[in-house]
Amino acid sequence: MDTDGTHDGRATRSDRVPRPAAAPQAHPPKPRHAPDRGPTVADWLRTPRPPAEPGVWRFGHTPRAEAEPPTTPDRALATGAVISFLACVLVWSLMRNTYIPFWDAPLNLFTPDSWYAANGEPVMGTGGMRAKPIYELLFVSALLYGFGRLGSWRTAWNRLVVERGPWVPALAVVPLAWVTLLLVDNHQLPLRQLVFAFLPYGTDQEANLALDSAAKTVIDVVVVLAFAWLGGAVRLLRLLRPAPAQAGPDSPRAAPADEQEDDPVRWPELRGVGLAEVAERLEAEAGGGRMNDVDYARIRRAWDSVRVDPSRMRAFADAVRAQGAGACAHPSGARDLPVRAARHDLLARQVLLGTVEDGPRNPYSRRGTALALDPDVLGTSLLAVGPSGTGKTRQLVRPVVESLSLQALAGQAAVVAVGAAGAQLGPDAAFDVVVRVGDTASVYDLDLYGGATDPDEAATLLAEAFVGDVPGIDVRRAATALAQLLGPFRAAHERFPAVPELRELLDGIPTALDALRRDLAGQHAMLRELDARARQHGAPADPGPALADRVALLDRPAFAGFFDTTGQGRPFSLRALEHPIRVRVDLPERGHADASRMLARLLLAQFNAAAAARTDRSLFAFLALDDASHTLTAGTVRGVQRLRSAHAGVLLTLRTLDDVPEELRTPLLGAVGCRMAFSGVTTWDGKRFAEAWGTEWVETRDVTHRTVFADQPLTRLMHSFRKLVTGKAVTTDAVTVRQVERERWSASDLAHAVPPGHAVLSLTSVRGERAAPLLIRLAGTS
Repeated sequence: MDTDGTHDGRATRSDRVPRPAAAPQAHPPKPRHAPDRGPTVADWLRTPRPPAEPGVWRFGHTPRAEAEPPTTPDRALATGAVISFLACVLVWSLMRNTYIPFWDAPLNLFTPDSWYAANGEPVMGTGGMRAKPIYELLFVSALLYGFGRLGSWRTAWNRLVVERGPWVPALAVVPLAWVTLLLVDNHQLPLRQLVFAFLPYGTDQEANLALDSAAKTVIDVVVVLAFAWLGGAVRLLRLLRPAPAQAGPDSPRAAPADEQEDDPVRWPELRGVGLAEVAERLEAEAGGGRMNDVDYARIRRAWDSVRVDPSRMRAFADAVRAQGAGACAHPSGARDLPVRAARHDLLARQVLLGTVEDGPRNPYSRRGTALALDPDVLGTSLLAVGPSGTGKTRQLVRPVVESLSLQALAGQAAVVAVGAAGAQLGPDAAFDVVVRVGDTASVYDLDLYGGATDPDEAATLLAEAFVGDVPGIDVRRAATALAQLLGPFRAAHERFPAVPELRELLDGIPTALDALRRDLAGQHAMLRELDARARQHGAPADPGPALADRVALLDRPAFAGFFDTTGQGRPFSLRALEHPIRVRVDLPERGHADASRMLARLLLAQFNAAAAARTDRSLFAFLALDDASHTLTAGTVRGVQRLRSAHAGVLLTLRTLDDVPEELRTPLLGAVGCRMAFSGVTTWDGKRFAEAWGTEWVETRDVTHRTVFADQPLTRLMHSFRKLVTGKAVTTDAVTVRQVERERWSASDLAHAVPPGHAVLSLTSVRGERAAPLLIRLAGTS
């Protein structure tokens, strides 16, 4: 259970993965950089991740409204607030000076006449001393509420004052509080009258004066505190107060959150099946800082396998008791990558790619939200197009490969990254297997036949890679020609031919063919295959010469010792995708461009076949081609389309769609579910993307200006004066609103309206959910 059955062997065949580079570590590896004071594992686990649309960074996500709420411009909001305030003051002044008749009619209707004198003032010692201040206070409150709602005072205060920083409301309430205290002191606001009416006065004048003074002080303090709360004094004090010291890993923690039954840190699933001791050990590991996010995801993955096969529960419990957070380790023994270049959330299996621009080109519900990729959308494959220098490798391929490498350490994925030698796809220590084709110092070799044992299957893969891009040559005929040689050779030598041997057979060298016939003595079926190949050699439609020319690209001194089939090397085969493996293949793009493209086609064809042939598809298999120029064929495009049902996907980057045969450009855009156009694409490439993204219905407003011709002399004079002052004729506006169908992104917009460091990305999940093309600002750009 410690290794999940994945420690094995020297070669990476279908049932083997590389030997661990080192013994499993007791603690997470030391970081290469200073900590960024990120959240602890406990805080990371407790952060909510609500369900969201494809591509939304779910970590701490707060959903937005689907449509933009109507907003009033700041100028109109301020004008309305000021006018309504002045109207409120006018009504209040008219009320105080008795210019509004019958404003106190409800008071007189519900209270006795004996409580008031002839001038309307309350009589001392009666209930009028209390009733009238209460009524006046209610009347003033109703005025403030009514005019406040009319002038949107609350909205104006929040938008024009509060949103400008904590100090602005704190300073703005000072004059308001001073004016309010003056009104209270002058008995214009009946606060003191109301309080004095309820005070227990006696016969002692000095005590009564002291009671009045104390009441005035209390009223003033209450008014000041009310305005302090309105000015955000509590928030301001929190900002000014020094932050408490961070608790160490061994310091006591707060209990309430830990005592929750559904707290993921406490592993309620383990406690529910009686593994309380194991759950406490893992909780202690997380609280003591000995567990990272990879450890949690890996142990969670192991527990999921235990739930499928309960017979492994004992081994799981023993491993956790013995090793804690280091249990169920990856075969390499690594518990994290040496360095991370992007932000990841392994609980949601996402990598942060950028931020959706807050602009009219994007849907309102997605504006300003973080955008991430996960296996749910990468399972439909992704095509990215952009010129050199736009950040395809640094801002797309590297983060995606890094994310899937972390998931491989957690036992959730298998990733193969293919790029030119020197491409920044990650350090060597971040991979289990690094194949440097053409480098004599490379530890691993590349299996030319992809681990296939059937000659027909191996011939199909080689034919797709060798002549799949050659016009006029049928790949099926080429596969038949190769099978007529591979089958007899394997029957004679129990292995497939090496590159020099395959070249000699394709060239039809008599000595090589005669030696193979002697080795096939008695195997009549294989001899018939070999004779058929000999008869077809040199025919007008024979694909043999083209195959021989392509094999000659690999039969160079730089590749001597590579593509070994005798079992003396350590060949890597894509049949190892059933294991959580991390692989990087460096191609000699600089000195052998044609050979590199051919090997890239071979790896893509082998990946399509291996991913579909897996018996265990629980791992997400992924292939990242840093440069897929001249590597796509009709067969590989069809294979990419079938990866969705095989729990696999590919990432293809291109400098331009011109690097793909013209007849494959439309099928390629239809085969992938995610399409990404970087800044700087040409209008020809933009036209293809615009066609793939289709159209949408939008609302347009056409404004027509019509000159007003006056008939009356006075009106004509006023219009002439207005034109003289403003310089414009008097017009009326006619607005026409229509629903029209327009392209989501036009070719011109993609070519000229995407700023540097940005890209337009559309997503499709394996469940069929779609996200419209979004203009995003890639991470690491300003």
